[in-house]
Amino acid sequence: MFLTISTTGAPERPATDLGHLLHKHPDRAQEFSTSYGRAHVFYPEASAERCTAALLLELDAVALVRRGRGRGRGGAPDAALAQYVNDRPYAASSLLAMALSSVFSSAMKGACRARPELPARPLPLRVEVPALPADGGPGLVRALFEPLGWTVGAEPVALDTEFPEWGDSRYVSLVLEGEQLLADALRHLYVLLPVLDDAKHYWVSSDEVDKLLRAGEGWLAGHPEQELITSRYLARRSTLTRQARERLELVRLAETDDSAVEEIDNAVDERTDTEEAPVPLAVRRRDAIVAALRATGATRVLDLGCGQGQLVQELLKDTRYTEIVGVDVSMRALTVAARRLGLDRMGERQSERVSLVQGSLAYTDKRLKGYDAAVLSEVVEHLELPRLPALEYAVFGSARPATVIVTTPNVEYNVRWDTLPAGRVRHGDHRFEWTRAQFRAWAGEVAERHGYGVEFAPVGPDDPEVGPPTQMAVFTAGDRSTKTDTTKDAKKEEAA
Repeated sequence: MFLTISTTGAPERPATDLGHLLHKHPDRAQEFSTSYGRAHVFYPEASAERCTAALLLELDAVALVRRGRGRGRGGAPDAALAQYVNDRPYAASSLLAMALSSVFSSAMKGACRARPELPARPLPLRVEVPALPADGGPGLVRALFEPLGWTVGAEPVALDTEFPEWGDSRYVSLVLEGEQLLADALRHLYVLLPVLDDAKHYWVSSDEVDKLLRAGEGWLAGHPEQELITSRYLARRSTLTRQARERLELVRLAETDDSAVEEIDNAVDERTDTEEAPVPLAVRRRDAIVAALRATGATRVLDLGCGQGQLVQELLKDTRYTEIVGVDVSMRALTVAARRLGLDRMGERQSERVSLVQGSLAYTDKRLKGYDAAVLSEVVEHLELPRLPALEYAVFGSARPATVIVTTPNVEYNVRWDTLPAGRVRHGDHRFEWTRAQFRAWAGEVAERHGYGVEFAPVGPDDPEVGPPTQMAVFTAGDRSTKTDTTKDAKKEEAA
């Protein structure tokens, strides 16, 4: 991964002032450790007339996989292979953006102790990125950088120069030229490199909103592509995107009114503001599962594919549940769950009610037998379709709890997500997403084979055209009448 920043100068204002701004001496090559490899800074040329600083990031692909962010894009069937065969070591992405932030942190803040007057001086800059993923093509590259004052060169990279008939790849060779403050240029790159790649190598949490707004100060609020930038930078997480846009709107209003943001933000009296914030879908889903469990009278519950333990944590609040077992194949997820639950600080009586175990749902496990209920919340869609029968037998045939609750996305509802491109699944690790008819057909067949009845319930707003965002099935052992009616309905709907 490679990026260069060049400037020109004269004897009275030498180009080597770039070294002062970057806090990296032009006469030395320097090396820095990052979370995913080694970053090298060196100067291919350094004279009073022209100076170029280069950032080379050598990626440790094994470290990337171990940290769990080396997966392939989208729901591709070769996602497991994509952990090892991908463009991460070569193409500019959020990895390079993080290296920029780490290695040039003072320059990005506009700080220079040795020459404090330099950060406020615009420089004639030329930025080159030889390989940049551009999900949107050269047109999007220009739409992102030109409003910021850059002259943009974005040449598509051919798939193979020897076979031009194969067409262009999704990569461009990027050249930016313009009079810019160096700090602004670095902040533009920090935000827009991952936006063009449309992927992040790490989990996006609420602190990413603060990072975005800090880097976007002075330019993002008025950018014509603000919605796309915030959505992609925040990994299309609707709650975070909405939060960022609301704060950017406050900035815009403050600038228009020549006021401080705090004055605009305090214009609403929270004591009289009774509008309720929308309930996140994850919370609605958890509430629906808890309500279904209560209706069954279950006291011993399995959370299969428990992830980071949110449902386990919720169930622990209710003393009716005497035993709660979280199962996941990922030790990393179980470690996070244990930390969330505070297992190491939990009292003896409480700790006797909960346990976390590692296990694969593709295999039968005698530890899972004899429970009142099992929950598979947003689990089945993470399996390849050929592996579903193994999960089905392990849960319904071998473990055989009295009640099984399954939730999964309703793919029909995806058109209601403004930030989700057509044809994309909701999460990069989803191998498929079912329509309502497909889910009902699968659930009906599972119930038929294993002697369960099944009922369905919507989770979230039930759109009259496309249904709810999440669909839930509640299987009950031995309740065959419910099962039969549901299967017929599913087959009719699928035929229609």
